[in-house]
Amino acid sequence: MAPNPRMWPEPQAVLRPAAALLLIYRHEGAWQIPLTVRGSTLRHHTGQVSLPGGRLDHPDESVEQAALREAQAEIGVAPNTVEIIGRLTPVPIAVSGHLLQPVVGVVQERPAFSIAAFEVERLIEFPVARLMEPDAAGTEQRVRPAAPHDLQIVPYFDADGARIWGATAMVLAEFAAIVHDLEEASRDGR
Repeated sequence: MAPNPRMWPEPQAVLRPAAALLLIYRHEGAWQIPLTVRGSTLRHHTGQVSLPGGRLDHPDESVEQAALREAQAEIGVAPNTVEIIGRLTPVPIAVSGHLLQPVVGVVQERPAFSIAAFEVERLIEFPVARLMEPDAAGTEQRVRPAAPHDLQIVPYFDADGARIWGATAMVLAEFAAIVHDLEEASRDGR
């Protein structure tokens, strides 16, 4: 799900650590992931669909703590209700100069979401099963946001009329691959 050609940080770039929470919960008989449409007043990634997350506040803060703090601030998820089950592959984000560490968590029931209007324009509850559907992914051409401003082929997932691309799409694709492998292993009796 990486854009082609992909923007990579300069070799000497120091990426700031950031974390995102890929939260899963059951609602209406299906596993869901809350995604946010980022507010129009934010400095980076305005209007993009993303996982709740942000920069680590201080050197002693773990990525898990940062992901939970940001999920609470952005969508009102109580940290003490989340069971952290692992991390996914870190994603370097050249445009904002961050190294995003995705953290996977699960809650026993749908959270009572409370949206921070300054940061979040809207919440999308995205079914995990949608990631596996053949028509869930597509591609489009976009002009690269940084020089050289040439065209890229940008893969995306379609979510309730919004397009999930970039780092969020890469994180969701890795998660979908893990879920697929677990389902295959379960069917095979492994």
